[in-house]
Amino acid sequence: MTASSPSRRPSWQKTFSALKHRNYRLWFWGQMISLFGTWMQMTAQGFLVYELTHSSAFLGYVGFASGIPSWLFTMVGGVVADRMSRRRLLIITQLAMMIQALILAALAFFGIVQPWHILVLAFGLGMANAFDAPTRLAFISEMVDRDDLTNAVALNATMFNSAIIVGPAVAGIIYAAFGPGWCFIINGFSFVAVIAALMAMRLQPQERAGQQTSTLSALIEGVSYVRHQPVIRTLIGLVAAVCLFGMALGTLIPAWSVKILHGNAATNGMLFSARGVGSLIGALAIASLGQSASRGKLIMGGSLFFPVFIALFALVHILPASLFLMMFIGFASIFVLNLSNATIQSLTPDNLRGRVMGVYSTIFMGSIPIGSILLGTMAEQIGEAPAAFISAAAAFIFAGAVWLFGPNIRSLD
Repeated sequence: MTASSPSRRPSWQKTFSALKHRNYRLWFWGQMISLFGTWMQMTAQGFLVYELTHSSAFLGYVGFASGIPSWLFTMVGGVVADRMSRRRLLIITQLAMMIQALILAALAFFGIVQPWHILVLAFGLGMANAFDAPTRLAFISEMVDRDDLTNAVALNATMFNSAIIVGPAVAGIIYAAFGPGWCFIINGFSFVAVIAALMAMRLQPQERAGQQTSTLSALIEGVSYVRHQPVIRTLIGLVAAVCLFGMALGTLIPAWSVKILHGNAATNGMLFSARGVGSLIGALAIASLGQSASRGKLIMGGSLFFPVFIALFALVHILPASLFLMMFIGFASIFVLNLSNATIQSLTPDNLRGRVMGVYSTIFMGSIPIGSILLGTMAEQIGEAPAAFISAAAAFIFAGAVWLFGPNIRSLD
């Protein structure tokens, strides 16, 4: 079949093909509502931390606190996701996140919230995410056919980034008008939507990995599989570089809004929303392309252009231009993160998917907090803009090394 044949062309009809599955439709709309609340909380929490501490470094500490459990427990979460009902595990993690949000809301409403409270709750949220992330990624294969897996991953990004567009902007307005507590309580109640969606699903029985071996042995099996797959190993490395040197930029946005752009909570929300607009456009582009373009070329293109846009963002200190560049940062990042995710899942056997996605999630979720604390500390010493520029240079060097010396990612279909 040639590349010019009809089934290989980008198609708007392909963009939403995963939604023909009832279970995935329930997941899509439930998650959309929940993610809207999540981004409201993340935006409000970052600005609240900066208001309480006036410290870029402390923003990094909060990000690091939320990421510590990722390194300690996410691969264990992948083992658990291969051994028990993923739907049941997701309901448990969503309930845990709801409780964290409501506790933070209560502290804010009573006016007693302190920076250390946010650190402790961020750690608790990280614990829930350590089990939620690999389970959520592996659960996609239970809701859609393998042919629709890449489309479902792209639509997951669509819902995620639609929430980024709306959530931070609304959070900025609500924060400025009524305070952070309302952002946190809206997030707490938003989890009802995804829990209800999970409970309403009709799922086929799934074969689970046996428990004859220990958790450690099962975990080692998943890590060993990744280690012996050069393409998967390299894609995870690219994701690590994007998260460590690029996605951690989000940690600095509250300080950037005030110190660089001389704005407020609304400015903070606008910057996050702009990144979400770009990511949404990128996710829709991936979903509509289907199998009509080389995933490998798109991944490598995204990994090289992503740091270039961050470097330009570091140099431009005018709000309209900053918003424009944040859109391109979001657009480029989605090609690396989403296509790497979909490619890794498509190359992984069903019985190992939870563990492999546990490795992926450990790197994805664990790299951002390390980057956050490095970037926050660097910003405290040399300023936000130089720190962002140095981080962009490091990401570009890593992507260039993969292009020159790594396995031929560009040849991936």
